[in-house]
Amino acid sequence: MTNHYHLLIETPDGNLALGMRQLNGVYTQLFNKRHGRIGHLLQGRYKAILIQKDSHLLEVCRYVVLNPVRAKMVERPDDWKWSSYLATAGKEKSHPSLTTDWVLGQFSGKRGKAEQEYRKFIQWGIGKPTIWTEVRGQTLLGEESFVDQLVDHLKKHKDIPEIPRSQRYTDRPSLEKLFNEKIVGNKTKRNKTIRESVEKHGYRQREVADHLGMYFTSISRIVNAKK
Repeated sequence: MTNHYHLLIETPDGNLALGMRQLNGVYTQLFNKRHGRIGHLLQGRYKAILIQKDSHLLEVCRYVVLNPVRAKMVERPDDWKWSSYLATAGKEKSHPSLTTDWVLGQFSGKRGKAEQEYRKFIQWGIGKPTIWTEVRGQTLLGEESFVDQLVDHLKKHKDIPEIPRSQRYTDRPSLEKLFNEKIVGNKTKRNKTIRESVEKHGYRQREVADHLGMYFTSISRIVNAKK
C-alpha cells in the first residue's frame, strides 16, 4: 500500500518484536541511503494480529492480496506487483522469502491444479465482506475457544513489555462501559474508576482525559493521589 504494508508470517519462536525492529530498521537505512535522506521513515509501532492457522489463515491470505483491489488502487490483484499473489498463483517466480506450499496445499496436491483453484478462490473474494469484523480486541482472530484461551494467557503475562499494550489488555471493558452515567455522576466513584482504568485496564491517562473531557493534569493528579 502507499503508506503501510501487510506481512503474514509464522513465528515458531517468540521473537516477533525483534524481527520487526530488524526488518523496519534495515529497510529504513536502505531507503534513506537510496534517496539521500536521514531520520525515521516508519511511524509508530506495528500492529500485530494473532491468527488461528487452521480456521482463519487462508481467509487472511485472501484479504492481504485483495487489499489493493478493495482500496481501488487496481482493478485486479494481478495488477499489484508488490504482493505475493502473482507468485502464489504461478504467474511469476517466487521470492526466496515467500512460502507458498501451505497455501497451495489447501487446494490440491498437484501444483498446477492448486494454483488454478487458488486464483478462483481469490477471485471469489472480490466484493465480499472481509473477516476483520471477527477480530477480537483488535489483536486476536480465530474460533471462540482459541481466542478465549489466548485472552487468559495474555492476562497472566500482561507485565511482559514485549507483548504490545493492545494485546495485554485485549479483553478489557471499553471506556464507555467503565464510565456510565451513574459512575460519572458520582465524583468518588468516578475517581476510583479513573484509577482502575489506568492501573487495572491499561488505558493511558490521556485516553481517559479525552473520554471524560477533563484536563490531563487532573487525571494525573487523581491517579497519583493514593500513592
